[in-house]
Amino acid sequence: MMKKGLMIYLFIMFVFAAHSVAQEVSTGWLTGQIMIKDGGPMSRGMVVFFDAASGPAPDPDRFVRIPDQITDLDEEGKFRILLPAGKYYMGAIKRMSGEPVGPPLDNDYFLIKRDKDGNAVAYNIEKDKEQSTGVVAEAEPFKRKMTEGASGISGIIVDMAGDPVERAIVFAYINDTMTGLPPFASYRTGPDGKYIITMDKGGIYYLRVRDVYGGGPPAEGSVMGGYGEDKPAPVSVKTGEITQDIKIKVVRHFERGPQSQKAAEQGPDKSIKQDMKQKMKEEIEKKK
Repeated sequence: MMKKGLMIYLFIMFVFAAHSVAQEVSTGWLTGQIMIKDGGPMSRGMVVFFDAASGPAPDPDRFVRIPDQITDLDEEGKFRILLPAGKYYMGAIKRMSGEPVGPPLDNDYFLIKRDKDGNAVAYNIEKDKEQSTGVVAEAEPFKRKMTEGASGISGIIVDMAGDPVERAIVFAYINDTMTGLPPFASYRTGPDGKYIITMDKGGIYYLRVRDVYGGGPPAEGSVMGGYGEDKPAPVSVKTGEITQDIKIKVVRHFERGPQSQKAAEQGPDKSIKQDMKQKMKEEIEKKK
């Protein structure tokens, strides 16, 4: 009888502890409105957030960083998003190029929120608090350029027959497990299959290739691959230099099971948004 009572007591304490932990999840709200410079609201665009703890401040003239969180803007360019506690850099984009996801292309409306000195602003999200960015009227047509002295990797992507692969994307990770969101990404390859991916600094990187910016199961005919024959191979980059002639072989996925069918129907735009939501859920779980 005493043993049974002890077990009930421990069970009650476990439920209470689990409930207490759930109450301690640290999240906060951020609201705001994005406007086109000298224009109207950036309606139906997207606002993106970069976790300051996960990587450098975004600098599209030097490298492409994958955002940690995204949400849509409404007709008035307004947004409201729940974020895990921490510091975040903010950007926004409205596609004019026709490309559904990925880094900004020429003539897309784009911004990174910066202070008067040109530094990316970090918003501090605190537990159970709501704050506003106010009206940010800084979005302008984007013009892609490459800063001199960039750090990165260049090469070509080919299929198993040795032919160049068009519209492929290279992702760079800082560890060989290559899990989670990659810190850096390239633009899509052209007909010649050539790519260049840049980072904020030198180091050891591991490369993966896909033809969508989102994750999830591959759709039929999608491209997948990575640098390294039997296992991921490191690529060394020196700060201020481009490591050249890194050839990556890829294969096309032709299996069409239920997951592949679902991925094809969703498309890359929904896929990447689901990845962001899943990552946010995982971040919240970590902080319980």
